Amino acid sequence: MNILMGIGNPLRGDDGVGPFIARRFRCLGWISLDSGTAPENFTGVVRREHPDLVVVVDAADMGVAPGEFRCIPPQRLVDVSFSTHGPSLVSFIQFITPLANRILIIGMQPCRIKDEIGLSPQLEEAAENLITILENGKVDQVLVLER
Repeated sequence: MNILMGIGNPLRGDDGVGPFIARRFRCLGWISLDSGTAPENFTGVVRREHPDLVVVVDAADMGVAPGEFRCIPPQRLVDVSFSTHGPSLVSFIQFITPLANRILIIGMQPCRIKDEIGLSPQLEEAAENLITILENGKVDQVLVLER
């Protein structure tokens, strides 16, 4: 069993990319969770399922082109600016680390984060591309943030 957790605020434009992906992603052997701005509320699911893999998707300012996405190694989380959710992503990842065999954090560079509903066209296209990658089991082909 694997879990996808989409994090972000859909009322803040591209910050909603994680929930956008979570709502659309459907794949056998996966649980998809729209975690919104409070991923800590879903730790019970992670604890109960003890998944092989948890993929966390969130908007992240990584200094790359809008719509580009990267795997962010946990030790690099402090170097990246994440979306507007509550407690730090670092604390959340530290908490769920013993509950899963493997955790991947995927950041997607936003184009715009402001009070509006819906993703920019660049983010919507990139989100669909990431969904396809995940559905095809090719998550390990996502580039790793190197800056």
